Amino acid sequence: MQIKRTQIGYLVGGGLKENFRVRLTVSPQEMQEGAFVVIQSGLWNYYGIVTDINLGATDPRFADEQTEVRFPAHIAKALHGQTLYANLEVLPNLMLEVGPDEGTPEYKDWQGKIDAGLKDAPRILPVKNIPPHHAVVSLANEGDIAEIFGDPNKESNFVIGYTREQNHPVCIDLDKFVQRSSGVFGATGTGKSFLTRLVLAGLMKHNQAAVLVLDMHNEYGFDDVASDTKKAVKGLKTLFKGGVRCVGLGAGSTIRGNQVDFNLEISTGDISTSDIETLSRELNLRETTPTILNALYGTFKDKWFAAFRAMSRETVMIEDERGKTKEVPAEGSVAKWAMENGVNVMAAEALHDKLRRLFSKPYIVDTPATGNDANQIISSLEAGKHVVLSFGEKYDTDLDYLFVSNILTRKIRSAWEKKTNEFRTHGKAEPKPLIIVVEEAHKLLNREMAAQTTFATIARELRKYYVTLLIVDQRPSQIYDEVMSQLGTRISGWLGDDLDIQAVLSGLSGRESLRGMLARLQPKEEVLLLGWGVPMPLPVRSRRYDEAFWKEMSGGKGKRSSEEISRELGF
Repeated sequence: MQIKRTQIGYLVGGGLKENFRVRLTVSPQEMQEGAFVVIQSGLWNYYGIVTDINLGATDPRFADEQTEVRFPAHIAKALHGQTLYANLEVLPNLMLEVGPDEGTPEYKDWQGKIDAGLKDAPRILPVKNIPPHHAVVSLANEGDIAEIFGDPNKESNFVIGYTREQNHPVCIDLDKFVQRSSGVFGATGTGKSFLTRLVLAGLMKHNQAAVLVLDMHNEYGFDDVASDTKKAVKGLKTLFKGGVRCVGLGAGSTIRGNQVDFNLEISTGDISTSDIETLSRELNLRETTPTILNALYGTFKDKWFAAFRAMSRETVMIEDERGKTKEVPAEGSVAKWAMENGVNVMAAEALHDKLRRLFSKPYIVDTPATGNDANQIISSLEAGKHVVLSFGEKYDTDLDYLFVSNILTRKIRSAWEKKTNEFRTHGKAEPKPLIIVVEEAHKLLNREMAAQTTFATIARELRKYYVTLLIVDQRPSQIYDEVMSQLGTRISGWLGDDLDIQAVLSGLSGRESLRGMLARLQPKEEVLLLGWGVPMPLPVRSRRYDEAFWKEMSGGKGKRSSEEISRELGF
Protein backbone atom coordinates (compact mmCIF):
# COMPACT_ATOMS: atom_id res chain seq x y z
CA MET A 1 0.00 0.00 0.00
CA GLN A 2 1.45 3.32 -1.04
CA ILE A 3 2.02 5.94 1.65
CA LYS A 4 -0.09 9.01 1.11
CA ARG A 5 1.74 12.11 -0.11
CA THR A 6 1.42 15.56 1.45
CA GLN A 7 -0.12 17.88 -1.18
CA ILE A 8 1.44 21.35 -1.24
CA GLY A 9 0.10 23.04 -4.41
CA TYR A 10 -0.61 22.84 -8.12
CA LEU A 11 1.22 23.64 -11.34
CA VAL A 12 0.59 27.08 -12.85
CA GLY A 13 3.39 27.51 -15.43
CA GLY A 14 6.89 26.80 -16.65
CA GLY A 15 8.49 24.67 -19.35
CA LEU A 16 11.35 22.37 -20.30
CA LYS A 17 13.80 25.26 -20.72
CA GLU A 18 12.74 26.94 -17.49
CA ASN A 19 11.64 25.82 -14.06
CA PHE A 20 8.08 24.78 -13.29
CA ARG A 21 6.03 27.30 -11.31
CA VAL A 22 3.88 25.89 -8.53
CA ARG A 23 1.15 27.79 -6.64
CA LEU A 24 1.37 26.87 -2.97
CA THR A 25 -1.72 25.84 -1.06
CA VAL A 26 0.23 25.68 2.21
CA SER A 27 2.19 28.34 4.05
CA PRO A 28 5.54 29.16 2.42
CA GLN A 29 7.07 28.69 5.87
CA GLU A 30 6.36 24.96 5.55
CA MET A 31 8.64 24.74 2.49
CA GLN A 32 12.36 25.12 2.02
CA GLU A 33 14.79 25.28 -0.83
CA GLY A 34 15.88 21.84 -2.00
CA ALA A 35 12.63 20.06 -1.09
CA PHE A 36 12.00 16.97 -3.23
CA VAL A 37 8.56 17.17 -4.86
CA VAL A 38 6.39 15.00 -7.10
CA ILE A 39 4.05 16.37 -9.77
CA GLN A 40 1.27 13.88 -10.52
CA SER A 41 -0.48 14.00 -13.86
CA GLY A 42 -2.42 11.14 -15.37
CA LEU A 43 -0.14 8.20 -16.12
CA TRP A 44 3.04 10.07 -15.23
CA ASN A 45 4.92 11.31 -12.16
CA TYR A 46 7.46 14.12 -12.52
CA TYR A 47 10.22 14.54 -9.93
CA GLY A 48 12.04 17.76 -9.14
CA ILE A 49 13.54 19.94 -6.41
CA VAL A 50 12.49 23.36 -5.16
CA THR A 51 15.02 26.00 -6.20
CA ASP A 52 13.19 29.17 -5.12
CA ILE A 53 10.21 30.39 -3.12
CA ASN A 54 8.68 33.78 -3.88
CA LEU A 55 5.67 35.85 -2.85
CA GLY A 56 3.15 37.32 -5.28
CA ALA A 57 -0.09 39.29 -5.41
CA THR A 58 -2.95 39.59 -7.90
CA ASP A 59 -2.39 43.34 -7.68
CA PRO A 60 0.69 45.06 -6.17
CA ARG A 61 -1.60 47.23 -4.05
CA PHE A 62 -2.76 44.21 -2.05
CA ALA A 63 0.85 43.39 -1.18
CA ASP A 64 1.49 46.99 -0.12
CA GLU A 65 -1.65 47.38 1.98
CA GLN A 66 -1.63 45.92 5.49
CA THR A 67 -5.18 44.63 5.32
CA GLU A 68 -4.84 42.79 8.63
CA VAL A 69 -4.61 46.20 10.32
CA ARG A 70 -7.39 47.94 8.37
CA PHE A 71 -9.99 45.13 8.41
CA PRO A 72 -11.38 42.67 10.92
CA ALA A 73 -9.44 39.40 11.15
CA HIS A 74 -11.95 37.26 9.21
CA ILE A 75 -12.14 39.75 6.33
CA ALA A 76 -8.35 40.16 6.22
CA LYS A 77 -7.92 36.39 6.10
CA ALA A 78 -10.38 36.08 3.25
CA LEU A 79 -8.63 38.86 1.30
CA HIS A 80 -5.24 37.25 1.86
CA GLY A 81 -6.54 33.98 0.47
CA GLN A 82 -7.85 35.65 -2.65
CA THR A 83 -5.21 38.29 -3.38
CA LEU A 84 -1.85 37.15 -1.94
CA TYR A 85 -0.04 33.91 -2.75
CA ALA A 86 3.34 32.15 -2.80
CA ASN A 87 4.95 30.30 -5.71
CA LEU A 88 7.64 27.66 -5.88
CA GLU A 89 10.25 27.36 -8.61
CA VAL A 90 10.79 23.64 -9.25
CA LEU A 91 13.70 22.28 -11.28
CA PRO A 92 12.28 19.19 -13.07
CA ASN A 93 14.71 16.28 -13.32
CA LEU A 94 13.01 12.94 -13.94
CA MET A 95 9.74 11.39 -15.03
CA LEU A 96 8.24 7.93 -14.54
CA GLU A 97 5.22 6.29 -16.10
CA VAL A 98 3.12 4.92 -13.22
CA GLY A 99 0.06 3.83 -15.23
CA PRO A 100 -3.61 3.99 -14.28
CA ASP A 101 -4.86 3.41 -10.73
CA GLU A 102 -4.35 -0.15 -9.52
CA GLY A 103 -7.44 -2.32 -9.57
CA THR A 104 -9.07 -0.54 -12.52
CA PRO A 105 -9.71 -2.21 -15.90
CA GLU A 106 -7.36 0.35 -17.48
CA TYR A 107 -4.53 -0.75 -15.16
CA LYS A 108 -5.13 -4.39 -16.02
CA ASP A 109 -4.93 -3.61 -19.73
CA TRP A 110 -1.81 -1.44 -19.25
CA GLN A 111 -0.01 -4.11 -17.21
CA GLY A 112 -1.08 -6.81 -19.67
CA LYS A 113 0.62 -5.01 -22.56
CA ILE A 114 3.84 -4.75 -20.53
CA ASP A 115 3.77 -8.43 -19.56
CA ALA A 116 3.14 -9.42 -23.19
CA GLY A 117 6.11 -7.37 -24.39
CA LEU A 118 3.91 -4.99 -26.36
CA LYS A 119 4.98 -2.06 -24.23
CA ASP A 120 8.23 -1.17 -22.48
CA ALA A 121 8.30 -1.60 -18.72
CA PRO A 122 8.24 1.72 -16.84
CA ARG A 123 11.67 3.17 -16.08
CA ILE A 124 13.06 6.43 -14.82
CA LEU A 125 13.59 8.91 -17.68
CA PRO A 126 14.90 12.46 -18.02
CA VAL A 127 12.05 14.95 -18.33
CA LYS A 128 10.94 14.92 -21.99
CA ASN A 129 7.53 16.58 -21.73
CA ILE A 130 5.59 18.68 -19.25
CA PRO A 131 2.45 18.08 -17.19
CA PRO A 132 -0.64 20.23 -17.82
CA HIS A 133 -1.83 23.19 -15.79
CA HIS A 134 -3.10 22.46 -12.29
CA ALA A 135 -1.34 19.10 -11.98
CA VAL A 136 -1.13 18.18 -8.30
CA VAL A 137 2.21 18.85 -6.56
CA SER A 138 3.16 16.98 -3.38
CA LEU A 139 6.14 16.39 -1.17
CA ALA A 140 7.85 13.12 -2.09
CA ASN A 141 7.15 10.28 0.31
CA GLU A 142 9.50 7.49 1.40
CA GLY A 143 8.37 5.32 -1.52
CA ASP A 144 9.21 8.08 -4.02
CA ILE A 145 12.69 8.50 -2.51
CA ALA A 146 13.28 4.74 -2.71
CA GLU A 147 11.95 4.66 -6.28
CA ILE A 148 14.45 7.29 -7.42
CA PHE A 149 17.44 6.84 -5.11
CA GLY A 150 17.11 3.14 -4.34
CA ASP A 151 15.86 0.87 -1.58
CA PRO A 152 18.00 1.34 1.59
CA ASN A 153 17.77 -2.41 2.24
CA LYS A 154 19.44 -3.31 -1.06
CA GLU A 155 23.05 -4.36 -0.52
CA SER A 156 24.59 -1.97 -3.06
CA ASN A 157 22.67 1.07 -1.77
CA PHE A 158 24.44 3.08 0.91
CA VAL A 159 22.43 5.58 2.95
CA ILE A 160 24.41 8.83 2.76
CA GLY A 161 21.80 11.03 4.45
CA TYR A 162 18.16 11.96 4.85
CA THR A 163 15.77 14.41 3.23
CA ARG A 164 15.63 17.64 5.18
CA GLU A 165 11.83 17.86 5.34
CA GLN A 166 10.69 14.36 6.36
CA ASN A 167 13.92 12.46 7.17
CA HIS A 168 13.50 9.84 4.45
CA PRO A 169 16.73 7.90 3.77
CA VAL A 170 18.61 8.80 0.58
CA CYS A 171 21.02 6.29 -0.99
CA ILE A 172 24.03 6.32 -3.26
CA ASP A 173 24.35 3.37 -5.63
CA LEU A 174 27.84 2.09 -4.76
CA ASP A 175 27.97 -0.17 -7.83
CA LYS A 176 27.65 2.95 -9.99
CA PHE A 177 29.80 5.04 -7.66
CA VAL A 178 32.90 2.87 -8.22
CA GLN A 179 32.57 2.98 -12.01
CA ARG A 180 33.73 6.58 -12.36
CA SER A 181 35.94 9.02 -10.45
CA SER A 182 34.17 11.08 -7.82
CA GLY A 183 34.74 13.99 -5.46
CA VAL A 184 33.96 15.18 -1.93
CA PHE A 185 34.09 18.96 -1.59
CA GLY A 186 33.45 21.57 1.07
CA ALA A 187 35.04 24.61 2.66
CA THR A 188 37.44 24.15 5.56
CA GLY A 189 35.57 23.14 8.71
CA THR A 190 32.49 21.72 6.98
CA GLY A 191 33.28 18.12 7.90
CA LYS A 192 34.84 16.80 4.68
CA SER A 193 36.92 14.25 6.57
CA PHE A 194 33.90 12.85 8.40
CA LEU A 195 31.92 12.75 5.18
CA THR A 196 34.80 10.97 3.44
CA ARG A 197 34.99 8.47 6.32
CA LEU A 198 31.27 7.76 5.85
CA VAL A 199 31.70 7.09 2.15
CA LEU A 200 34.84 4.98 2.64
CA ALA A 201 33.18 2.91 5.34
CA GLY A 202 30.25 2.27 3.00
CA LEU A 203 32.61 1.23 0.20
CA MET A 204 34.59 -1.05 2.50
CA LYS A 205 31.49 -2.71 3.88
CA HIS A 206 30.12 -3.19 0.35
CA ASN A 207 33.56 -4.59 -0.62
CA GLN A 208 33.11 -4.36 -4.38
CA ALA A 209 36.31 -2.34 -4.76
CA ALA A 210 39.68 -2.08 -3.03
CA VAL A 211 40.44 1.34 -1.55
CA LEU A 212 43.82 3.07 -1.28
CA VAL A 213 43.76 6.16 0.95
CA LEU A 214 46.66 8.59 0.59
CA ASP A 215 46.23 9.92 4.12
CA MET A 216 48.26 13.12 4.27
CA HIS A 217 46.98 14.17 7.71
CA ASN A 218 46.75 10.72 9.40
CA GLU A 219 42.98 10.93 9.86
CA TYR A 220 41.52 7.72 8.49
CA GLY A 221 43.34 4.63 9.72
CA PHE A 222 43.40 4.69 13.53
CA ASP A 223 41.05 6.10 16.16
CA ASP A 224 41.14 9.85 16.56
CA VAL A 225 39.55 12.70 18.51
CA ALA A 226 37.21 15.13 16.73
CA SER A 227 38.70 18.62 16.71
CA ASP A 228 35.37 20.34 17.36
CA THR A 229 33.54 18.01 19.80
CA LYS A 230 36.66 16.45 21.39
CA LYS A 231 34.88 13.08 21.22
CA ALA A 232 36.55 9.81 20.22
CA VAL A 233 36.20 8.88 16.54
CA LYS A 234 36.75 5.34 15.31
CA GLY A 235 39.21 4.77 12.50
CA LEU A 236 38.63 2.52 9.52
CA LYS A 237 41.13 0.00 10.94
CA THR A 238 39.00 -0.33 14.06
CA LEU A 239 35.81 -0.80 12.05
CA PHE A 240 37.13 -3.31 9.52
CA LYS A 241 40.15 -4.78 11.35
CA GLY A 242 41.98 -7.24 9.06
CA GLY A 243 40.26 -5.85 5.98
CA VAL A 244 42.25 -2.62 6.32
CA ARG A 245 46.05 -2.47 6.28
CA CYS A 246 47.63 0.64 7.78
CA VAL A 247 50.97 1.55 6.24
CA GLY A 248 53.45 4.10 7.59
CA LEU A 249 55.95 5.95 5.41
CA GLY A 250 59.52 5.15 6.33
CA ALA A 251 61.11 2.34 8.35
CA GLY A 252 60.00 2.19 11.98
CA SER A 253 57.35 4.89 11.63
CA THR A 254 54.21 4.77 13.76
CA ILE A 255 50.92 6.67 13.46
CA ARG A 256 50.13 8.63 16.63
CA GLY A 257 51.82 5.87 18.62
CA ASN A 258 50.01 3.02 16.84
CA GLN A 259 51.98 0.21 15.23
CA VAL A 260 51.35 -0.14 11.50
CA ASP A 261 50.94 -3.35 9.49
CA PHE A 262 54.09 -2.56 7.52
CA ASN A 263 56.22 0.39 6.47
CA LEU A 264 56.69 1.76 2.98
CA GLU A 265 60.16 2.49 1.68
CA ILE A 266 60.77 3.87 -1.80
CA SER A 267 63.42 2.06 -3.81
CA THR A 268 65.80 4.32 -5.72
CA GLY A 269 65.29 1.97 -8.68
CA ASP A 270 61.58 2.86 -8.71
CA ILE A 271 62.20 6.60 -9.13
CA SER A 272 61.81 7.75 -12.73
CA THR A 273 63.00 11.03 -14.18
CA SER A 274 59.36 12.02 -14.73
CA ASP A 275 58.76 11.71 -10.97
CA ILE A 276 61.31 14.48 -10.46
CA GLU A 277 59.81 16.63 -13.21
CA THR A 278 56.46 16.60 -11.40
CA LEU A 279 58.20 18.39 -8.53
CA SER A 280 59.29 21.32 -10.69
CA ARG A 281 57.27 23.88 -8.77
CA GLU A 282 57.97 22.41 -5.33
CA LEU A 283 61.75 22.24 -5.93
CA ASN A 284 61.89 25.33 -8.15
CA LEU A 285 63.57 23.39 -10.95
CA ARG A 286 64.93 25.10 -14.05
CA GLU A 287 64.03 24.55 -17.70
CA THR A 288 67.32 22.66 -18.17
CA THR A 289 66.24 19.94 -15.70
CA PRO A 290 64.71 17.51 -18.26
CA THR A 291 67.91 17.58 -20.33
CA ILE A 292 70.08 16.75 -17.31
CA LEU A 293 67.70 14.03 -16.13
CA ASN A 294 67.68 12.42 -19.57
CA ALA A 295 71.47 12.41 -19.59
CA LEU A 296 71.56 10.80 -16.15
CA TYR A 297 69.15 8.10 -17.25
CA GLY A 298 71.16 7.55 -20.41
CA THR A 299 74.29 6.96 -18.33
CA PHE A 300 72.96 4.95 -15.38
CA LYS A 301 69.49 3.67 -16.50
CA ASP A 302 67.29 2.71 -13.52
CA LYS A 303 70.13 3.36 -11.08
CA TRP A 304 70.35 7.03 -12.04
CA PHE A 305 68.92 8.41 -8.76
CA ALA A 306 71.28 6.38 -6.56
CA ALA A 307 74.22 7.29 -8.77
CA PHE A 308 73.40 11.00 -8.76
CA ARG A 309 72.88 10.99 -4.98
CA ALA A 310 76.29 9.33 -4.49
CA MET A 311 78.12 11.95 -6.57
CA SER A 312 80.31 14.35 -4.65
CA ARG A 313 81.15 17.99 -5.17
CA GLU A 314 84.88 17.40 -4.51
CA THR A 315 87.81 18.64 -6.53
CA VAL A 316 91.45 17.57 -6.65
CA MET A 317 94.67 19.44 -7.35
CA ILE A 318 96.74 18.16 -10.28
CA GLU A 319 99.96 19.28 -11.90
CA ASP A 320 99.81 20.21 -15.57
CA GLU A 321 102.53 19.79 -18.23
CA ARG A 322 104.16 23.02 -17.18
CA GLY A 323 104.42 21.93 -13.59
CA LYS A 324 101.65 24.23 -12.40
CA THR A 325 98.90 22.93 -10.15
CA LYS A 326 95.24 23.41 -10.92
CA GLU A 327 91.93 22.40 -9.43
CA VAL A 328 89.83 19.87 -11.37
CA PRO A 329 86.67 17.84 -10.60
CA ALA A 330 87.34 14.65 -8.65
CA GLU A 331 86.35 11.21 -9.89
CA GLY A 332 82.73 10.55 -8.93
CA SER A 333 81.82 14.22 -8.74
CA VAL A 334 78.86 15.91 -10.38
CA ALA A 335 81.16 18.15 -12.42
CA LYS A 336 83.25 15.20 -13.66
CA TRP A 337 80.14 13.36 -14.85
CA ALA A 338 78.73 16.52 -16.47
CA MET A 339 81.94 17.23 -18.40
CA GLU A 340 82.14 13.65 -19.65
CA ASN A 341 78.52 13.71 -20.88
CA GLY A 342 78.33 17.15 -22.43
CA VAL A 343 76.12 18.59 -19.71
CA ASN A 344 76.44 22.12 -18.36
CA VAL A 345 78.36 21.77 -15.10
CA MET A 346 76.69 24.64 -13.27
CA ALA A 347 73.21 23.40 -14.24
CA ALA A 348 74.03 19.84 -13.11
CA GLU A 349 75.39 21.07 -9.76
CA ALA A 350 72.36 23.30 -9.28
CA LEU A 351 70.03 20.32 -9.83
CA HIS A 352 72.12 18.25 -7.43
CA ASP A 353 71.71 20.98 -4.80
CA LYS A 354 67.95 21.12 -5.23
CA LEU A 355 67.56 17.35 -5.08
CA ARG A 356 69.32 17.27 -1.69
CA ARG A 357 65.84 17.69 -0.17
CA LEU A 358 65.04 14.25 -1.60
CA PHE A 359 68.49 12.73 -1.17
CA SER A 360 68.15 13.22 2.59
CA LYS A 361 64.77 11.47 2.91
CA PRO A 362 65.22 8.34 5.08
CA TYR A 363 62.37 6.52 3.34
CA ILE A 364 64.27 6.52 0.01
CA VAL A 365 66.61 3.51 0.09
CA ASP A 366 68.53 1.44 -2.44
CA THR A 367 66.98 -1.83 -1.25
CA PRO A 368 63.79 -1.74 0.86
CA ALA A 369 63.45 -4.23 3.70
CA THR A 370 61.52 -7.40 2.83
CA GLY A 371 57.82 -6.59 2.40
CA ASN A 372 58.34 -2.83 2.73
CA ASP A 373 58.27 -1.82 -0.92
CA ALA A 374 55.48 -0.46 -3.12
CA ASN A 375 54.79 -3.97 -4.46
CA GLN A 376 53.51 -4.97 -1.02
CA ILE A 377 50.80 -2.28 -1.24
CA ILE A 378 49.89 -3.40 -4.77
CA SER A 379 49.68 -7.05 -3.64
CA SER A 380 47.38 -6.09 -0.76
CA LEU A 381 45.08 -4.14 -3.08
CA GLU A 382 45.02 -6.94 -5.64
CA ALA A 383 43.94 -9.31 -2.87
CA GLY A 384 40.99 -7.02 -2.08
CA LYS A 385 42.47 -5.50 1.08
CA HIS A 386 42.03 -1.78 1.74
CA VAL A 387 45.19 0.24 2.39
CA VAL A 388 45.59 3.49 4.33
CA LEU A 389 49.00 5.05 3.65
CA SER A 390 49.73 7.57 6.41
CA PHE A 391 52.55 10.05 5.99
CA GLY A 392 53.10 10.39 9.74
CA GLU A 393 54.28 13.46 11.60
CA LYS A 394 57.71 13.49 9.94
CA TYR A 395 56.70 13.33 6.29
CA ASP A 396 53.54 15.42 6.01
CA THR A 397 55.03 18.10 3.74
CA ASP A 398 53.76 18.80 0.23
CA LEU A 399 57.06 17.48 -1.19
CA ASP A 400 56.64 14.09 0.50
CA TYR A 401 52.98 13.85 -0.50
CA LEU A 402 53.54 14.77 -4.16
CA PHE A 403 56.61 12.58 -4.56
CA VAL A 404 55.40 9.39 -2.89
CA SER A 405 51.82 9.47 -4.15
CA ASN A 406 52.90 10.00 -7.75
CA ILE A 407 55.40 7.09 -7.67
CA LEU A 408 52.85 4.81 -6.03
CA THR A 409 50.02 5.61 -8.43
CA ARG A 410 52.31 5.28 -11.43
CA LYS A 411 53.19 1.72 -10.38
CA ILE A 412 49.53 0.96 -9.64
CA ARG A 413 48.50 2.22 -13.05
CA SER A 414 51.03 -0.06 -14.71
CA ALA A 415 49.93 -3.09 -12.65
CA TRP A 416 46.21 -2.60 -13.30
CA GLU A 417 46.70 -1.98 -17.01
CA LYS A 418 48.67 -5.23 -17.22
CA LYS A 419 46.03 -7.20 -15.30
CA THR A 420 43.20 -5.73 -17.41
CA ASN A 421 44.93 -6.59 -20.67
CA GLU A 422 45.57 -10.15 -19.43
CA PHE A 423 41.90 -10.45 -18.46
CA ARG A 424 40.65 -9.21 -21.83
CA THR A 425 43.21 -10.96 -24.00
CA HIS A 426 43.99 -14.21 -22.21
CA GLY A 427 40.91 -14.71 -20.04
CA LYS A 428 42.77 -14.41 -16.75
CA ALA A 429 41.11 -13.21 -13.50
CA GLU A 430 39.22 -9.92 -13.71
CA PRO A 431 41.01 -7.12 -11.83
CA LYS A 432 39.54 -5.90 -8.56
CA PRO A 433 38.17 -2.36 -9.03
CA LEU A 434 40.37 0.15 -7.20
CA ILE A 435 39.55 3.57 -5.77
CA ILE A 436 42.44 5.89 -4.91
CA VAL A 437 41.51 8.55 -2.34
CA VAL A 438 43.45 11.79 -2.82
CA GLU A 439 43.38 14.49 -0.16
CA GLU A 440 44.39 18.07 -0.96
CA ALA A 441 43.70 17.16 -4.56
CA HIS A 442 44.39 20.64 -5.93
CA LYS A 443 48.08 20.16 -5.10
CA LEU A 444 48.26 17.21 -7.50
CA LEU A 445 45.59 18.10 -10.03
CA ASN A 446 45.98 21.82 -10.63
CA ARG A 447 46.44 23.08 -14.18
CA GLU A 448 50.25 23.02 -13.94
CA MET A 449 50.55 19.57 -12.38
CA ALA A 450 47.69 17.72 -14.05
CA ALA A 451 49.53 17.14 -17.32
CA GLN A 452 52.53 15.64 -15.49
CA THR A 453 51.02 13.43 -12.78
CA THR A 454 49.49 9.99 -13.11
CA PHE A 455 46.34 11.19 -11.36
CA ALA A 456 45.06 13.15 -14.35
CA THR A 457 45.53 10.08 -16.55
CA ILE A 458 43.56 8.00 -14.05
CA ALA A 459 40.73 10.55 -13.96
CA ARG A 460 40.55 10.72 -17.77
CA GLU A 461 41.24 7.17 -18.92
CA LEU A 462 41.73 4.52 -16.26
CA ARG A 463 38.13 3.67 -15.37
CA LYS A 464 38.31 1.24 -18.30
CA TYR A 465 41.22 -0.34 -16.42
CA TYR A 466 39.19 -0.58 -13.17
CA VAL A 467 40.92 2.36 -11.41
CA THR A 468 39.11 5.54 -10.33
CA LEU A 469 39.81 8.48 -8.02
CA LEU A 470 37.96 9.88 -5.03
CA ILE A 471 39.30 13.40 -4.67
CA VAL A 472 38.79 15.34 -1.45
CA ASP A 473 39.33 19.09 -1.56
CA GLN A 474 38.26 22.47 -0.20
CA ARG A 475 39.28 24.43 -3.32
CA PRO A 476 37.74 22.65 -6.34
CA SER A 477 38.25 25.76 -8.49
CA GLN A 478 42.01 25.10 -8.38
CA ILE A 479 41.61 21.61 -9.84
CA TYR A 480 42.15 21.37 -13.59
CA ASP A 481 38.77 21.76 -15.29
CA GLU A 482 39.38 18.76 -17.56
CA VAL A 483 39.72 16.58 -14.46
CA MET A 484 36.60 18.08 -12.85
CA SER A 485 34.62 17.33 -15.99
CA GLN A 486 35.48 13.61 -15.63
CA LEU A 487 34.06 13.30 -12.13
CA GLY A 488 30.91 11.24 -11.85
CA THR A 489 29.41 11.52 -8.36
CA ARG A 490 30.02 14.77 -6.49
CA ILE A 491 29.19 15.22 -2.82
CA SER A 492 29.58 18.82 -1.74
CA GLY A 493 29.20 20.59 1.56
CA TRP A 494 28.94 24.34 1.90
CA LEU A 495 31.21 26.42 -0.32
CA GLY A 496 31.53 30.17 0.08
CA ASP A 497 33.63 31.04 -2.95
CA ASP A 498 31.72 31.52 -6.19
CA LEU A 499 34.52 30.03 -8.28
CA ASP A 500 34.49 26.87 -6.14
CA ILE A 501 30.71 26.58 -6.52
CA GLN A 502 31.03 27.01 -10.27
CA ALA A 503 33.71 24.28 -10.42
CA VAL A 504 31.59 21.75 -8.51
CA LEU A 505 28.59 22.37 -10.76
CA SER A 506 30.54 22.38 -14.03
CA GLY A 507 29.07 20.18 -16.72
CA LEU A 508 25.75 19.66 -14.92
CA SER A 509 22.36 20.69 -16.26
CA GLY A 510 20.42 23.20 -14.18
CA ARG A 511 23.60 24.48 -12.54
CA GLU A 512 22.32 28.07 -12.37
CA SER A 513 19.39 26.89 -10.26
CA LEU A 514 21.67 24.80 -8.04
CA ARG A 515 24.23 27.55 -7.45
CA GLY A 516 22.29 29.35 -4.73
CA MET A 517 21.30 26.06 -3.12
CA LEU A 518 24.93 25.06 -2.69
CA ALA A 519 25.85 28.44 -1.24
CA ARG A 520 23.00 28.25 1.29
CA LEU A 521 23.71 24.82 2.75
CA GLN A 522 24.27 24.73 6.48
CA PRO A 523 28.01 24.89 7.18
CA LYS A 524 27.90 21.40 8.72
CA GLU A 525 25.91 18.21 8.17
CA GLU A 526 24.19 19.30 4.95
CA VAL A 527 25.48 18.22 1.54
CA LEU A 528 24.35 18.43 -2.05
CA LEU A 529 24.41 15.14 -3.97
CA LEU A 530 25.15 15.46 -7.68
CA GLY A 531 26.12 13.43 -10.70
CA TRP A 532 26.59 9.82 -11.73
CA GLY A 533 25.89 7.94 -8.49
CA VAL A 534 22.57 9.69 -7.87
CA PRO A 535 19.73 10.05 -10.40
CA MET A 536 19.16 13.75 -9.69
CA PRO A 537 20.61 16.55 -7.54
CA LEU A 538 19.33 16.62 -3.98
CA PRO A 539 20.39 18.41 -0.78
CA VAL A 540 20.34 16.07 2.22
CA ARG A 541 21.19 16.10 5.89
CA SER A 542 24.23 13.85 6.00
CA ARG A 543 24.56 10.94 8.40
CA ARG A 544 26.68 11.31 11.45
CA TYR A 545 29.86 9.36 11.90
CA ASP A 546 28.90 8.14 15.36
CA GLU A 547 28.12 5.07 17.46
CA ALA A 548 24.96 4.22 15.51
CA PHE A 549 26.88 4.31 12.24
CA TRP A 550 29.81 2.30 13.60
CA LYS A 551 27.42 -0.33 14.91
CA GLU A 552 25.82 -0.67 11.47
CA MET A 553 29.19 -0.95 9.75
CA SER A 554 30.32 -3.61 12.21
CA GLY A 555 27.10 -5.64 12.11
CA GLY A 556 24.28 -6.34 9.69
CA LYS A 557 22.54 -3.79 7.53
CA GLY A 558 19.21 -3.59 9.26
CA LYS A 559 16.42 -1.19 8.40
CA ARG A 560 16.21 1.70 10.86
CA SER A 561 12.95 2.92 12.31
CA SER A 562 11.79 6.52 12.06
CA GLU A 563 12.64 6.96 15.75
CA GLU A 564 16.22 5.71 15.20
CA ILE A 565 16.64 8.01 12.23
CA SER A 566 15.40 10.98 14.27
CA ARG A 567 17.81 10.14 17.09
CA GLU A 568 20.69 9.83 14.59
CA LEU A 569 19.86 13.29 13.24
CA GLY A 570 19.73 14.77 16.72
CA PHE A 571 16.00 15.43 16.94
